[in-house]
Amino acid sequence: MLARKELVPEEYVLRLVEDVSRPRYREKPRKVRFVHKNGACNVAHTNIREQGRFLQDVFTTLVDLKWRHTLLIFTMSFLCSWLLFAMIWWLIAFAHGDLNRAAPPAVPCITSLHSFTSAFLFSIEVQVTIGFGGRMITEECPAAITVLIAQNIVGLVINAIMLGCIFMKTSQAHHRAETLIFSKVAVISPRDGRLCLMFRVGDLRKSMIIGASIRVQVVRRASTAEGEVLPLRQIDVLLDDPGADGALFLVSPLIVAHVIDRASPLYRLTAADLQHCHFELVVILEGVVETTGITTQARTSYLADEILWGHRFVPVVSEEDGRYSVDYSKFGNTVKVPTPPLGARQLEQEQAVEGEARLADFDISPGARRRSSAPRADH
Repeated sequence: MLARKELVPEEYVLRLVEDVSRPRYREKPRKVRFVHKNGACNVAHTNIREQGRFLQDVFTTLVDLKWRHTLLIFTMSFLCSWLLFAMIWWLIAFAHGDLNRAAPPAVPCITSLHSFTSAFLFSIEVQVTIGFGGRMITEECPAAITVLIAQNIVGLVINAIMLGCIFMKTSQAHHRAETLIFSKVAVISPRDGRLCLMFRVGDLRKSMIIGASIRVQVVRRASTAEGEVLPLRQIDVLLDDPGADGALFLVSPLIVAHVIDRASPLYRLTAADLQHCHFELVVILEGVVETTGITTQARTSYLADEILWGHRFVPVVSEEDGRYSVDYSKFGNTVKVPTPPLGARQLEQEQAVEGEARLADFDISPGARRRSSAPRADH
């Protein structure tokens, strides 16, 4: 406008050109997880050539399938068995002449069986033991008695496998793990004068997890001295001993801490490294369910950008009306605390330098020590 009114020369006017085709922000690249926050492992098994190994353990394969696939398999098993034995019953009746309405036998093998439809209905009645009373076998055909016994055995086997699979699928350990919760983030802050990595774990149910133990691993890309590249190197992380035998008493939420010392894989980690480091902290909680006796396992993970430096968790347990109360609305809340941005390695180096400086201030040279120890002359 100023240039048009000739108040400002044209060459001094700054023109802004906006490219609307490009977004104004740059999307942050997503980091690939080894273990999702809900505990599912982000690993795809491909190019498995020996698929027959899964059929060697059919029961486990059926339990691992999704519900729709399992129900479809059992439905087809019942239908196929009914159709197979319906065909056998129809052949027995046909061979005996029961289907000949012009000259039927005096005593049929199966009463009231006149077509394949009635043979199919009789097959269902035999296998599921309905027994409407309209159709039944007689002692005229020994083969029919043998088929009756065989169909009953087949039906019992299918029912047993189906009930076992349904029971195992409904009582799987990962269902109990749904009420074992972890904090969304982990924190790094001083604790008892030591730099610690901490996260919180809790159990929403009143029934306890017996013998609960927890393991932590750092998963990251690494290479050996020989040049071998390890895309998923798993390094165990030592935790503060929660008890005499390492078991957690998970009645109320607990803060699990790892001291970052010389033996820690996070020894060289600083606050600035969390912005560009690529590693994953995998947490595994295992224990026995008190009510069922089944071993359960809950998992989660923390990426580098999900670790807050200079934070600590707020208390969630308070004493009310003569008992302890847990406020789960504050389960993942954190507050900032004074924390140096240096890593444990740099802090140790600074403490070592300060210690040497103190020793140097109190150090006395040998000449001064001899002069101070010489006897003083009395005047």
